[in-house]
Amino acid sequence: MLEVIDLHTYYGDSYILQGVSLQVPRGNIVAVLGRNGVGKTTLIHSIVKFVKPRGGRILLQGSDITDKSTHEIMRSGIALVPQGRRVFSSLSVFENLLVPFRCTYPDETAINPMPMDEVYSIFPILKARQGQKASHLSGGEQQMLAMARALVSGPKVLLMDEPSEGLAPLIVQDISNVILRLRDAEMAIILVEQNFKMAIGLADNVYVMSRGAMVHESLPQELVGNEEIKARYLGM
Repeated sequence: MLEVIDLHTYYGDSYILQGVSLQVPRGNIVAVLGRNGVGKTTLIHSIVKFVKPRGGRILLQGSDITDKSTHEIMRSGIALVPQGRRVFSSLSVFENLLVPFRCTYPDETAINPMPMDEVYSIFPILKARQGQKASHLSGGEQQMLAMARALVSGPKVLLMDEPSEGLAPLIVQDISNVILRLRDAEMAIILVEQNFKMAIGLADNVYVMSRGAMVHESLPQELVGNEEIKARYLGM
């Protein structure tokens, strides 16, 4: 579904991504793990062109989207749940959910949007809160809103950057259940996550990053048993 090939990304003169490659098949969750500052978020930002890579290719369903703009990439079927949620605090829940339609599909020609009723079936708490401002939601509810906002555009690929950050264990479990539901619906998901237990429990495949490069790829069960990789690159 999504393939990243030999990606090289810089911030000014700082060489961040140094030949990163990964594959995300349809209906799979791929977890990207690593210590803080190794380039995980830069990978996500490179895919959606928040920062433009200087080398490499990005393919979506075999089509090259490397040179497309952020707007074009979102229209092509990729959505982002950013780190820190970044909901619009002054807007209501419902207004937050309308933002992707206004920004990504201003001419109302969405390719395959997710019906609002389906979004609310995934996140029933948001239906109950739809008239409330996002600033009045709990941290877990704001994370659900950030996920729902990404889903309304009907993406084929979902990029998630630290979705469990700052959440209580019960809310993390709720978020995990939603992620599994999306995988079962054949969505391809990249999960950047510091919560090792959550990531291992969800992932079909895992990558470990260090200093801007992929240093390990395996099934999650294999990583659990690899004490050298965990100690060297994950501080476990």
